[in-house]
Amino acid sequence: MLETIAFIGLGNMGGPMAANLVKAGYRVRGFDLSEPARKAATDNGITLCESAAQAVDGASIVITMLPAGHHVLSVWSELIGVVDQGTLLIDCSTIDVDSARKCHALADGAGCLSLDAPVSGGTAGASAGTLTFMVGGEAADALQRGRPILEAMGRRVVHCGSAGAGQAAKICNNMVLGITMAGVCEAFVLGEKLGLSHQALFDVASTSSGQCWAISTNCPVPGPVPTSPANRDYKPGFAAALMLKDMRLSQDAAKATGAATALGAHATALYELFDQLGHGGEDFSSIINYIRDKTT
Repeated sequence: MLETIAFIGLGNMGGPMAANLVKAGYRVRGFDLSEPARKAATDNGITLCESAAQAVDGASIVITMLPAGHHVLSVWSELIGVVDQGTLLIDCSTIDVDSARKCHALADGAGCLSLDAPVSGGTAGASAGTLTFMVGGEAADALQRGRPILEAMGRRVVHCGSAGAGQAAKICNNMVLGITMAGVCEAFVLGEKLGLSHQALFDVASTSSGQCWAISTNCPVPGPVPTSPANRDYKPGFAAALMLKDMRLSQDAAKATGAATALGAHATALYELFDQLGHGGEDFSSIINYIRDKTT
């Protein structure tokens, strides 16, 4: 019989991920503070609990998907005193590397296994079960045990190294994405000024040296990619506020390590201004509208 999994954090990402575990045959016990998230979880066959501690009772694997590092540390600190030795704790949130390493230390001190396993693929990937997991932790012990769980929720599992390495990879990846999307948006606005149709620029850039995910999958203009958020008034997708969170994480890491990230800093400033204007709930590709507004 498959293991019982506790899933803490059943929001836009965690909810569909937990639902895919149910589809794979796992018994999933969940907890979330949001009533809409709780209802959706119940509809998807997840057994709802009244607290995180209740959710982990009888579970041999615990997964968290929470907003920030202090949330994860708070929950893990609570659960360490409740879970059995040998329990595998997996954090799929996107948080700072230092918090991730502190979580690993908590688990190790309690005789538990642990992984930091942030994801790429957005809400569409969470629903479709096509996420990529970037994993930090011990490959021989924790990852060997956790891999089947992750594969039930995603298409690809990449072991990036020791504790915190998954978060490091996620931060770097999303800095690339934030910079790239800003550049793609600037290119489309420039193309508009030069009289290029969106389709013409897409047909060239998507098949030549400008090709990237921000064009081929999340194209910031309506038309060329029917499934992109631009075709549904920039409903996320991946919200601009979440991109800003990840860009800030990248810049905090850059400052801590002395890495030069001039483009990352500039893109972060763009998303900060965009968020301050009240667009944090839109898909991050909608920053093209801010760039248009700044264009004379």
